[in-house]
Amino acid sequence: MKSITTIDELEALYGEPLGRSLTKEIDHSSDHYRAFIEHAPFVVVATSGPEGLDCSPRGDPPGFVRVRDAKTVLIPDRRGNNRLDSLKNIVRDPRISLLFLIPGVGETLRINGRAEIVVDDDLAATFEMQGKRPKSVVVVSVERVYFQCQKALVRSRLWKNDAQIARTALPSTGTMLEALDETIDASTYDQNYPEHLQKSIY
Repeated sequence: MKSITTIDELEALYGEPLGRSLTKEIDHSSDHYRAFIEHAPFVVVATSGPEGLDCSPRGDPPGFVRVRDAKTVLIPDRRGNNRLDSLKNIVRDPRISLLFLIPGVGETLRINGRAEIVVDDDLAATFEMQGKRPKSVVVVSVERVYFQCQKALVRSRLWKNDAQIARTALPSTGTMLEALDETIDASTYDQNYPEHLQKSIY
């Protein structure tokens, strides 16, 4: 087994990048890329900090990631579990990467840039949902934007109905928590979770 340890070895193994893979990368949100962002109800946020890397899902109705201008996008930070992994990373290392997905669409869109956490009541008010405002808004300065082709989603069959599995095929949330904390009763947790979700989603 051979490990690749240099860029030269890597490039020798894979060859030159396809021209189209470089052409599609720009330093701003074009009108076409903006349309993709505004239709996406889901984005994966990747950050880096002293403790390591973090990758976190964010979701809301399409358009929740707002394109303020060609070089700036805004992401409301909705209520979560207060681990604050992504936000702690941003405070110490502003580099950020976003991966947008749209149900039924094979392409994904990526943004790389730098982020800051902004607290502004007027801005937060524009992101209000169900009477709740985000405590902060992540402001991303766009440095690189490009779309990814359909291969990964086609191979995974991500949007195919017959690729879905029943949630009961996996351990429930309560079951996983009970295995880690004996004070938690799995059946009680699972029974109460739908109501908790409705009360705490915003």
